[in-house]
Amino acid sequence: MKRYAVLVMGLFGVLARALQAQQPTEDEATKLAKATQNPVADLVSLPFQFNFNTGGGLDDQTLFVLNFQPVVPVKGLLRHANIIARTIVPYVSAPTGTARAGGLGDIQAQFFLTPVKSGKLIWGVGPVFSLPTATADPTRTGSWALGPTGVALLSHGPWLYGALVNNLFTFADEGGSPKVNSFLLQPFVNYNFAKGWALTTAPIITANWDASSGNEWTIPLGGGFSKTTVFNGRPISFAAQYYHNLEYPDGSGANQVRIQINLLYPSQPKPPAKP
Repeated sequence: MKRYAVLVMGLFGVLARALQAQQPTEDEATKLAKATQNPVADLVSLPFQFNFNTGGGLDDQTLFVLNFQPVVPVKGLLRHANIIARTIVPYVSAPTGTARAGGLGDIQAQFFLTPVKSGKLIWGVGPVFSLPTATADPTRTGSWALGPTGVALLSHGPWLYGALVNNLFTFADEGGSPKVNSFLLQPFVNYNFAKGWALTTAPIITANWDASSGNEWTIPLGGGFSKTTVFNGRPISFAAQYYHNLEYPDGSGANQVRIQINLLYPSQPKPPAKP
């Protein structure tokens, strides 16, 4: 547990230094902040999400999950639509009695087809894949899974809100349990202040349809803040959130601290054409 406390302190140290760094203009900061809050924005981003789960069925032990979640827009393949490729690569460190098991979890690849020009409603739909890449025994499924995914959101003044949803089904398996039959719903609400600050909530609600009665759902409630700034010449955003699970399966944590560092690569405007 001590090493996770040191990690958290180090992350907040980086955040404190970034808050004193060069600031973009207010309009630029707010625009960039909203782009980071939009899962299908025309923006290359490299988020590192640190999740610390404890309490509940974990007692005083900690389940640590680091998600690397690169988002890359693919433009030019279709005339009126972009493809947003979003990958989730999890590293898991889980308690197993007096020891710990660490390694990769199953990698997910999501692809959203979204209009090049959107009105007030921004949306994207496509497939989501789960690959049996897990090397950590507690997360190993051996399943190839596929399903639909979609996102819709609205931006109104300082508000940006919407939801992402998907469901995965096993279509091939190496044999044995567990199979993948899982649902995910992530509503998100952001209120943007000046200078890149925002209040945010983005609970990840999940259901395992094959779990025993009373163990299907994980329903968190909570939120936190985010800050978008420029650090060493690079646009970057930070977020810190806390969630308490109102419902959770046996053996799972009741509390989660989520810290995210997001490297941003905005599209550069094209130079004007020569006469």
